[in-house]
Amino acid sequence: MVRVAEPICPRCGRHLAGEADRRPAVPCRECRAAPHPLTQMRAALRYQEPTSGVIHRFKYEGFSSLGALLAEQMIAAWPRWEQPPDLILPIPLHARRRRQRGYNQSELLARPLARALGIAVDTAVLQRTRHTVPQVGLGPDERQANVRGAFEAGVAVVGRHVLLIDDVLTTGATMSAAAEALLAAGAAGVAAYCLARVN
Repeated sequence: MVRVAEPICPRCGRHLAGEADRRPAVPCRECRAAPHPLTQMRAALRYQEPTSGVIHRFKYEGFSSLGALLAEQMIAAWPRWEQPPDLILPIPLHARRRRQRGYNQSELLARPLARALGIAVDTAVLQRTRHTVPQVGLGPDERQANVRGAFEAGVAVVGRHVLLIDDVLTTGATMSAAAEALLAAGAAGVAAYCLARVN
């Protein structure tokens, strides 16, 4: 499994090798062109084999027991945060998809991570209130439209520095939609940490 290597964008965490105008602590072109509501996004691993195959089995083939092993990868690669989180929230599944899958893979990553780091975890304060189609195969604009307004957050996030946990980071559309709901509910700031990132 290959970790995300420096240099990375200080905002979205994307690997920046080859960017001619790269300077320390300067966000990447994408973040400068279209700022998102998250203070930081990070991922432990690159989404490539064998990681991608393991995540597919974990997420779609019922291998829920892989959650603890994959969370260990996130613990080992724990990044430095501009604002250390005081609340961990897994990205929720809609009730219909959770029934189909039998578990929320993000929750299976979040619980051992929170336990190892001594940070509170809450699986109820953020809810996916609208069923969405899977993001796989959608373009960036379609991804944003698909998850826009799909989340609601409770008052338990007021004044908290929230860290969202998910399995795969592609465009960040899901994380951004969840962050918007959390900020609207009064969160002091929202960052995101994923097991793997696509780009």
